[in-house]
Amino acid sequence: MNKLKVLNIISFLAFSVAVQSCASHATEEKKEGATEEAATQEIVSLKKGVLNSSFSVPGELVAYQQVDLYAKVSSFIKKLYVDIGSEVKAGQLLAVMEAPEYNSQLSGAQSRLRSQEAVYQASKATYERLLETSKTPGTVSPNELDLALAKQNSDLAQLESAKAAYREVGDNRNYLQIRAPFDGVITARNVSAGAYVGPSGKGSELPVFTLQEQGKLRLAISVPESYTGALAGKSEVSFTIKAFPGETFTAKVSRLSGALDARLRAQRTEMDVINKDKKLLPGMVAEVHVPLNGTEAFIVPTKAVLNSTKGVYVIRVSGGKAYWVPVETGREANDQTEVFGSLNAGDNIIKTASEELRDSSEVKIASAK
Repeated sequence: MNKLKVLNIISFLAFSVAVQSCASHATEEKKEGATEEAATQEIVSLKKGVLNSSFSVPGELVAYQQVDLYAKVSSFIKKLYVDIGSEVKAGQLLAVMEAPEYNSQLSGAQSRLRSQEAVYQASKATYERLLETSKTPGTVSPNELDLALAKQNSDLAQLESAKAAYREVGDNRNYLQIRAPFDGVITARNVSAGAYVGPSGKGSELPVFTLQEQGKLRLAISVPESYTGALAGKSEVSFTIKAFPGETFTAKVSRLSGALDARLRAQRTEMDVINKDKKLLPGMVAEVHVPLNGTEAFIVPTKAVLNSTKGVYVIRVSGGKAYWVPVETGREANDQTEVFGSLNAGDNIIKTASEELRDSSEVKIASAK
């Protein structure tokens, strides 16, 4: 009876081992089938191209030219000829000031000029007479003639000095007028007739007028450091303004600062915007779309780039095996990415990279494009 129990136990153990072996074999076959299915991949042929893209940044419209106009001398406003919103031309009279002391200074300078002219004419006549007399030997000594010439030259110098003083007072008197330095629009008027004005900090805290040129505007943006290498001058950009929904404006890149702002790490870039109808106003905020001119590089689908904990790779298929190739990525646009690495045109690249496809593992190609 004990022998029978022992035989039964042995038979049961043998049966259990056989069942486990079959189950394990079936599981392995199932895994192999799954591996073979996972290794079937779609590939793309590597080729070079140019990836053109764009980026959006906020910008600000500013006046092409803007100037604060102050009185050049301390004075009182006599008359204003323009007001806020007035369109003016270069050289147009904007305001006239008055300062009575300049009239008296001008009269004094004019009197001194006339007096010095008389003195010079007298010394000149004396020298000419002595010169004519000296032609008769023994009548005029050479020293006397030299003194007369020196007196004439001295009086001439004094005359030139008087003329300069008269011009200076006259120029100061001309400072009692404010004229437009360029065509534009008066956007601010801070004084009224009778107000005391003068140079900044010497009679005027605020300018008499602010003048802006609005027929042409500057669109200013800050281009991030990563995009400065691809941005070219004379590129055309488009922009939108919240005040005009659904409308798109264009401008051309005109100026690059050539340096990065230390705080923003960006390069100031300006575009000229023609604004003859004065529709756009300085101070408006714009959404600017800047195209980036790309350079020739290998272009792959974005999904073909594998970002793993070890680095960035694309998976190249060669001889029925998959090889991880380390790369660096460039710009992305339209689900495509620039890649740089040990690659050659015509290489077969896995279209959708996955970490499940191990390096040097066998791979089955589903289709090639």
